[in-house]
Amino acid sequence: MMAKIKAGLISLRDLFATAWWIFLIAGIGFVIAFQFVEPAPPRHVVMTSGSESGAYYQFAKRYAAILARSGITLEVRTSEGSVQNLDRLKSGEAQIGFVQGGVIAPPDESRIDEDPETWGLLSLGSMFYEPVWVFYQGETIERLSDLRGKRIAIGQEGSGIRQLAQRLLEDNDIDFRQNTLPISGLDAAEELQQGRIDAAFIIAAEHAPVVQVLLRSPGVKLMNFSQSFAYERRYPFLTRLTMPQGVADLVLDIPPADTRVLAPTASLVVRDDLHPALQNLLLQAARQIHGKPGFFQTANEFPSYMDGMLPLSSEAERFFKSGPPFLQRYLPFWLAVLVDRLIVLLVPVIALLIPLLRVAPALYSWRVRSKVFRCYGELKFLEDDLKNHYDPARLAEYRSRLDALDEEAAELHVPLGFTDLVYTLREHVNLVRSILDKKERE
Repeated sequence: MMAKIKAGLISLRDLFATAWWIFLIAGIGFVIAFQFVEPAPPRHVVMTSGSESGAYYQFAKRYAAILARSGITLEVRTSEGSVQNLDRLKSGEAQIGFVQGGVIAPPDESRIDEDPETWGLLSLGSMFYEPVWVFYQGETIERLSDLRGKRIAIGQEGSGIRQLAQRLLEDNDIDFRQNTLPISGLDAAEELQQGRIDAAFIIAAEHAPVVQVLLRSPGVKLMNFSQSFAYERRYPFLTRLTMPQGVADLVLDIPPADTRVLAPTASLVVRDDLHPALQNLLLQAARQIHGKPGFFQTANEFPSYMDGMLPLSSEAERFFKSGPPFLQRYLPFWLAVLVDRLIVLLVPVIALLIPLLRVAPALYSWRVRSKVFRCYGELKFLEDDLKNHYDPARLAEYRSRLDALDEEAAELHVPLGFTDLVYTLREHVNLVRSILDKKERE
């Protein structure tokens, strides 16, 4: 057993002595390849949403539940709305957030120091429609200009609906600073029901409690945007939608007629340094959460890239074309990330090793044989000396040289696969010794 272990160690020693430069080159290649490997994704990220009663917050909690299955902790922070979400994303307080369409001004309307492309933000696409509901009391209203002089709730500071309402009212020559109140959600619904305000801008999904309450409130009407085509042309981020008669309640026939509303889309925005694997995981969660049909959307209509105010992430672009990455379709998230990193790391190293390893066996064989060949060189020189310059007076020298060669051959440390060379060498030493014996007899 000890002999086998010793022979194995000899083989390893010769292998390392022969191929050390291959290991060195492979190590250098490994270090270089490592510079191009993405670090592992973080296990904790922050998402800025909206108020606890709003759709943003509810959707964010669903994202957190889905990401938790893959070992990612998604911290959901409430906010006043899209404007605050955008500020948090730009400052780095959050890595993910919902932003309402229209909150970011188009490039031709932005100041140079507020160019969206310089913010370090990317869009993962539009996730759902956010209908703009204008509820009112009194005579029928089909144009926003008819709200002039009325008391209007337009949402809290920092909310997307406040910014959008201001823009729409000013374009209809209504002084935004007069008769507008910073009230939103269910508070605005209560004020409208009690008659303390005349109209309220609400932006929420169709199933949101505030929308359902106001649709069923006596005396409260939903404005039908008669100029919806014009708004859609003037504001690229708005989409004209039709709420079919009776879709909210077939028994109560709500709404009582087809009603046209306007809707921006809510985009899922991330910082451009968010790990690509997390972006893909968010997109898979988005398809699961937002891909179902609703009042205004068809199945699998979302996520999609509908609001171009921010550049689309390259990961999202690939996702929309071909779906999730191949490895994430069949492997758990962390295993897929690990395999993907190893591929990036090992492929160039393996490509470098293949030609080197093809040379290594020949070098290894040459190194081992060279030990034997050195003895053969000395033996050949002695044989020529015996044949051509034999001197009886040097007989003891000849025998001493042969004994030394035989002893050196016997002590050669070679791998087991090359021991036949040693025995052949010793046979040849004995052959030369027989030549010497013949010369002595003669």
